[in-house]
Amino acid sequence: MARKMLIDGELSTPSEDVIQYDFDLFVIGAGSGGVRASRMSAKHGAKVAVCELPFDPISSEVVGGVGGTCVIRGCVPKKILVYGASYGGELEDARNYGWELNERIDFNWKKLLNKKTEEIIRLNGIYKRMLSNSGVKLFEGEGKIIGPNEVEVTQLDGTKLSYLAKHILIATGSRAQRPSIPGKELSITSDEALSLDEFPRRVVILGGGYIAVEFASIWRGMGATVDLCYRKELPLSGFDDEMRTVVAGNLEGRGIILHPGTNLTELVKTDDGIKAITDTGKELTADVVLFATGRKPNTGRLNLDSVGVKLDNIGAIKVDEYSRTNIPSIWAIGDVTNRMNLTPVALMEGTFFANTVFGGNPTKPDYTNIACAVFCIPPLSVVGLSEEQAIEQAKGDVKVFTSTFNPMKNTISGRQEKTIMKLIVDAETDKVLGASMCGPDAAEIMQGIAIAFKCGATKAQFDSTVGIHPSAAEEFVTMREVSRTISKSK
Repeated sequence: MARKMLIDGELSTPSEDVIQYDFDLFVIGAGSGGVRASRMSAKHGAKVAVCELPFDPISSEVVGGVGGTCVIRGCVPKKILVYGASYGGELEDARNYGWELNERIDFNWKKLLNKKTEEIIRLNGIYKRMLSNSGVKLFEGEGKIIGPNEVEVTQLDGTKLSYLAKHILIATGSRAQRPSIPGKELSITSDEALSLDEFPRRVVILGGGYIAVEFASIWRGMGATVDLCYRKELPLSGFDDEMRTVVAGNLEGRGIILHPGTNLTELVKTDDGIKAITDTGKELTADVVLFATGRKPNTGRLNLDSVGVKLDNIGAIKVDEYSRTNIPSIWAIGDVTNRMNLTPVALMEGTFFANTVFGGNPTKPDYTNIACAVFCIPPLSVVGLSEEQAIEQAKGDVKVFTSTFNPMKNTISGRQEKTIMKLIVDAETDKVLGASMCGPDAAEIMQGIAIAFKCGATKAQFDSTVGIHPSAAEEFVTMREVSRTISKSK
């Protein structure tokens, strides 16, 4: 609650125009969304502060660091490892392109790890400078809410400082979680996976989402034996089923051992490593067991109950279409709200929050046609509706166009791995409803396709676009034959 003041001889809560706020905005969490909201709000003239825990660049024990999950222990370091893993396949393919690789080639995990650490330290410094250059005050410590307009920051030495702010923005993101099975303390999450002291030669991964398939590709690309266990028949639930099948085939083709319809029931420490016991009766032995079983919003230590901020059943903060909570002075963006948990979405929400609260331009985030990618090897990228979603949502018939081909590079290297592209089209309006691609450079290509989606492109406009030859991307503008039509007529 706001501090009491003596007004007309009585102790009472002052009205807003009497309160002397320390800041116009206090942001808890300096990840991608929090930093963007802080900078944009300051640009609009607000006096802004942000708090975030510091981080140890060598350890993943403390969930903190300016830059947040994406920069410190998420998208950026993971993509660096994906690049590193990709060279394994590239070196194999190079032989048929005339590269004589006669000498033994070793992979140095620690060298890559050091390079990765150097990069996140550099980026952490850049994010700090961006805040400073924008006039944003950074407090290093843990923040919690002790009133609708008051934040308490606990510094590393235990000192507690409190600040009054006209608006409070929560941008604390999410954290990895482990299923409660016997021996779960023997497992790691994606946080620790990015900072392992030794390269694991045998890996068991539980999960079928982004993180699971990406780390499976990373470790297998570097030479590890990888067992991937997931409960569904295919990985990547929620994506287009045809694309899920292709990804599963590619993972298997790269040497990853798939265990569909499988869960882990217990982990046991043995002299030979960690024994992972499955519910199908199999026992897998590993040096590392990764639990990639989802993430949970970081709301547990914010003291939200005391001020009445409403949460949903998984602990995510409930917000309206402008990112405002049920407490008018408190807002929330990013993964902590569990709307669409992508870094660029948090950036959008942070920008629109600043426009709404301090820019005089109330703006609602638009979640339609947001492209995304899964950086398995090769990657999957999509925008718009999957075939299953289109069938469910479209009012009329749906046309499906597909192109499956052997990438030109593979015709020489000999790698047996197809690229597949797909367009979903509304038969009546000719509007393109969805696009998917699994193959090299999928994310780079899909970013351009996403622009066309924002413009409401039709299949005829795709067809009238001249392709770049020879490229994989040109297939998106040369698909002429309908693979199938799904009729919704009775």
